[in-house]
Amino acid sequence: MTINHAGTLRKDYFVSYMKLIMNACGCSIEEAKDRTFERLFRLNENEMGQETFTQFLLAYQELMVPPNE
Repeated sequence: MTINHAGTLRKDYFVSYMKLIMNACGCSIEEAKDRTFERLFRLNENEMGQETFTQFLLAYQELMVPPNE
């Protein structure tokens, strides 16, 4: 996925990105979160700006909620 560093990435972007990692790597949401944080933020929450980091955390929270059956 290409990232445009000029703007804020939204929650939906991170939800899709972490789902892609989970499917491709067969890993848990926690591992997908860690890999996303390492790859995109370089282990620094300020790497892409505070609003983008907040959107990342919101995406993680959304993925942690089990879907309604």
